[in-house]
Amino acid sequence: MVVQRYARPRGLGGGVLAVTASLVAAAVAGCGAAEDPEPRPDPTGAVRGAADALVRAGTAKASTAMEMAAGGTRVTIRGEGGYDFRRRTGHLQVVLPKDAAGTSAHRPITELLTPGALYMKNRGAGVPADKWVRVDTTTLDDGNLVTGGATDPGAAAELLRGAREVTYVGETELAGVKVRHYRGVSDLGAAAKAAAPQLRGALAAAAKGFATDAVPFDAYLDGDGRLRKVRHRFSFGNQGRTVAVSSTTLLYGFGTRVVVTLPDGRDIHAGKVEV
Repeated sequence: MVVQRYARPRGLGGGVLAVTASLVAAAVAGCGAAEDPEPRPDPTGAVRGAADALVRAGTAKASTAMEMAAGGTRVTIRGEGGYDFRRRTGHLQVVLPKDAAGTSAHRPITELLTPGALYMKNRGAGVPADKWVRVDTTTLDDGNLVTGGATDPGAAAELLRGAREVTYVGETELAGVKVRHYRGVSDLGAAAKAAAPQLRGALAAAAKGFATDAVPFDAYLDGDGRLRKVRHRFSFGNQGRTVAVSSTTLLYGFGTRVVVTLPDGRDIHAGKVEV
């Protein structure tokens, strides 16, 4: 490893006050409607449809944070970049945590995200600084949900297609935008079957590699149904220990131009790299 019933007031009635009571009831009902003018969508349907809303949006800027905890140690890896939800391609600058002395011993890792492959530069581990590493994400036990230190934003959204046990938490504000907060569990196997063809292989690999198919999440959708923030919580075994990973993806700046240029074949490290 580069290592989220309403009770309507009843109208009064009876006798000569029937008309007045009806007017009062209508007024009260009208006030209630003004407070919540937009009908709330079905929670499960809204979350499962977030990936399609992102495809309609096209592109977005992305910020990622991956927090890992094992044996009492907690580290956070952060990334910044952009993603094209139609082409399923993106780029991130991933910053590894500082060392114990408070200084950073690692250069930012440049990651290019494409269907079925992850490209990394400044990977370290003996790879020359001017070379790229190419990893087939369909062969990774986690489908690159955690290996790259950042969950592919496209995979993060497609994972929600397997959402179940979804509840509506409430409305909140995120970076000045009103969003609806949903909480539930994603089924990796179901998500892999329903995912876009370009990301189906990676999610299918994750469904086989993780100890459990259940991935708890918190998702935040805007008024257009677009995913603004999602937090997935993964758990898997590593060398006899259980590693807990919390992966958060923030999406904003929709419509931003996202350009991904893949490295030339001669710039890709030919040696074996342990991921």
